[in-house]
Amino acid sequence: MIDRPPATVEEAFMREALKQARAAAGRDEVPVGAVVVREQKIIARAYNQVEMLKDPTAHAEMLVITQAAGFLSGKWLQECTLYVTLEPCSMCAGALVLARVKRVCFGAADPKAGACGSVLDITRHGQLNHQPEVVGGVLAEECGGILSAFFERKRSKNASEKVIQNICPPGNEKIA
Repeated sequence: MIDRPPATVEEAFMREALKQARAAAGRDEVPVGAVVVREQKIIARAYNQVEMLKDPTAHAEMLVITQAAGFLSGKWLQECTLYVTLEPCSMCAGALVLARVKRVCFGAADPKAGACGSVLDITRHGQLNHQPEVVGGVLAEECGGILSAFFERKRSKNASEKVIQNICPPGNEKIA
């Protein structure tokens, strides 16, 4: 057995978010997972369900915010920290501001759509009524790795399907 150094609180909760991301990948969803923590206890867990629900807003962050608000019977998450494996997009970052989440910890940065500092910085916009504390890069390699592996499998599968279509294009089946 290999001894690991003790994990930080951020790493421990991010590992829980990673479990959710793996559940998403197992359902062929983009593997993003999230948990909401209050008083060092997880009060909500979610993963992306865009494909399953046919809902473009069914991001892990949106679902976990709804769960946490339901658990607390209120709309404000002022004493909560969100842990999410990928930097939130503009929709999710806006929801975090509106829910008044105290703190956001994300794993991998998103250079294409990140709205917590990569492309936009909605969470620190001075004209908004709330700016959560943001910590990025928590277990970034592991969080980014699960995403990279997922999209590599998707590209490989799509390439294989194209080869099959080129060999036998639809509609060219011959009846013997």
